[in-house]
Amino acid sequence: MALKLDLRPVGISHDTTRRSIQLVGGLALYGGSMAMLTRSGLGLDPWDVLHEGLMKITGLSFGTVTAIASVLVLVLWIPLRQRPGIGTVANIVVISLTVDLVRIFLPDQHVLGWQILNLVAGVVLNGLAAAIYVGARLGPGPRDGLMTGFARRTGKSIRLVRTLIEITVLAAGWLLGGTVGVGTVLYALTIGPLTQAFLPYVVWRER
Repeated sequence: MALKLDLRPVGISHDTTRRSIQLVGGLALYGGSMAMLTRSGLGLDPWDVLHEGLMKITGLSFGTVTAIASVLVLVLWIPLRQRPGIGTVANIVVISLTVDLVRIFLPDQHVLGWQILNLVAGVVLNGLAAAIYVGARLGPGPRDGLMTGFARRTGKSIRLVRTLIEITVLAAGWLLGGTVGVGTVLYALTIGPLTQAFLPYVVWRER
């Protein structure tokens, strides 16, 4: 039986310092892990495969497509009764700054061993980072809110819901012409179980 965790957003007034640090730290780690994945050269994560596919058929920039996709995902929150929080806004700001900063110091990898190291470490750290900032319960990012909303409404595990979402997004992106590699498949199949495994250790609980 899946472990039931309460991931509903809680006001910032509760345990403010600890949860704020957890939120920002998790988002920064997420941005760093994203940079590692992009520098590995072994495949984009499923959402970025979709973004690239949409970019090819619309002619819009990658950033513009990502922003539009985020708004559309937030619209899907409505029937799930998800509420945005501080974490929803911080998600966009902290991750975008961190991923660019790490990419400045982390060059593209062309040696297979380093590519694999960046890929594997990036996927594992991404799962840990997602658990950390979602577990702060200050409001998940648009895509993670979709995951937690579906999990809560259906009673299914985070592991199952996230894996199904990632695979669906990956398939749509591939059909639209997005780039798929071995790293894409690894990410889609493992990110759900990784996030589920880390969550019990980092989720904030009211005393």
